[in-house]
This record gives sequence, C-alpha cells and structure tokens, in this order.
Amino acid sequence: MKNVTFQFKNFKVDQDKCAMKIGTDAVLLGAWTSIKTQPFSILDIGAGTGILALMLAQRSIAQVIDALEIDSDAYEQCVGNFEQSPWGDRLFCYHASLEEFTEEIDDKYDLIVSNPPFYQEDYKTRNEKRDLARFQDAMPFEHLLESVSELLSGHGIFSVVIPFHVEDSFIPLAEAVGLFPNRILHIKGNPTSKAKRSLMEFSFQKTTISTNTLIIETERHQYTEDYINLTKDFYLKM
Repeated sequence: MKNVTFQFKNFKVDQDKCAMKIGTDAVLLGAWTSIKTQPFSILDIGAGTGILALMLAQRSIAQVIDALEIDSDAYEQCVGNFEQSPWGDRLFCYHASLEEFTEEIDDKYDLIVSNPPFYQEDYKTRNEKRDLARFQDAMPFEHLLESVSELLSGHGIFSVVIPFHVEDSFIPLAEAVGLFPNRILHIKGNPTSKAKRSLMEFSFQKTTISTNTLIIETERHQYTEDYINLTKDFYLKM
C-alpha cells in the first residue's frame, strides 16, 4: 500500500489508518514552532499520526508531551507511532474530543500546537473520516481557541497553521479569548504564487508582531535555502 510509512531522519510514522496523511503544513509547523522557552509540557490538539508531537519530542527536552485525537483509528495509529519512536516514555495520546479533554484536564501546558481541520467549503466527500479530519465544523476555530485559552499556562505559547485567507478573521477570535499574535510566517509555494498558509504563534502577552515569509521552491523540486534550513533535521533528502 502506498504511503503506509513516512520515514524521517530520526523516526518513522505509519499512516495507513489515518484519513489525513503527512503533509507540508504539519512538517513546517513542527519545525517552526518556538521552543525557546524550553517548555516542560506540550499538547498537540488533533494529533492524527502524531507527527507534531514526535517532531517536538525530537527538538525539545519537554518531559510531558501529550496528544489528543478523537478518531479511533487515528488514535491507535498515533499510539503505535509514539511507542515505536525513541521518545515513547515522554509521549502519550488521549482518545477524546477537545471538549471532553478540556473539561477533565486540570493541568496547564507550556506549549500547545495544532494543525486543525480548516476546509470550510460547502461540499464534502463520501469519506467520513477524511471529512472529519479536513473540515472545520469538526473543530470550529472558536471552540479550538476557547479550549486553548483554558489549557495554556500563563507564560505559554500556542502555535497553529491556518489558511492565509482566514488569518484576518482568526486573529480577532483569538484576541476575544485573550490570545495575541506574536509571530506569523506566511508560506508561499514559489516566488510568484500567493501566500497559501499562515503559521501563527499566540500568547497571553501583547507584543510587536514579527511577520515573515517563507518560499518553499524557486522551481519544481528546487527548494529554497530557508526551506531546507527549516526542515533539514527531519526530511531524509534535505
């Protein structure tokens, strides 16, 4: 079966049970997310394969790295990927909805990351699992941000990837629950294309927003130095 396993430099990720396979969005977010505050505890909301938690386990010395996944097949896959990784003793996946998790967990996290479902188009496929993973009505942005505001420690950071075109509407939703943008990275496929994604970092502190742009390729399969530098610790051929 094609795309069953994705091999990174220091770990592998099985993905045959997950509706959404590993993509550029997750790898960029996992590599870009700041760990300068040396977080003790990390939470990945909507973990899927567990790729974000695994990348942050490689990059950080965090002792608690939790993941949350509602789909039963993806949950089982995430657990398996954690167990076969070099950091299994620091990784744990919860099988629950974000609402259930937020109500039951008293702990606060120093870093929260999410590659949330954000397709808002009116059409859906016949694959319910894929729709659950891709469409925003499975985890509305308002619900995501409200939960993050409850789960994040006072000095914590929330890192997320969203479509570029919803950035201007996402920021007010975050500010309504006390979260303010600190860093933003706009992702462009090539020098002439429009920005497609926004990687965004929020905290409870208002700061001057640092905004930058990352171009992935100069031409097909000719990757930019910035992209290579960001992902070289993970991709085999970088």
